[in-house]
Amino acid sequence: MAEEYRLRLHIEQVEDGQYVATCESLPGLVAQGRTVQETIEIAQDVARKLVESYRDHQDPLPPTLAPVEQQADFDVAVTA
Repeated sequence: MAEEYRLRLHIEQVEDGQYVATCESLPGLVAQGRTVQETIEIAQDVARKLVESYRDHQDPLPPTLAPVEQQADFDVAVTA
């Protein structure tokens, strides 16, 4: 069964109007999209691939990468 991890993304809008996401708890995660939602989806895919790479190479996951427990709080963006 796949394990889920909680990531806190830092998302900022860049000069060309797109958004860039990075994550302190998962070094190497950088994602860019046209909207915040697209950027989050791309970041999730990048994170999945990074975790798979750690596992494939039998490297330990970063200690700051926290698994999702039975309960978790998430910040979400809402367009209004």
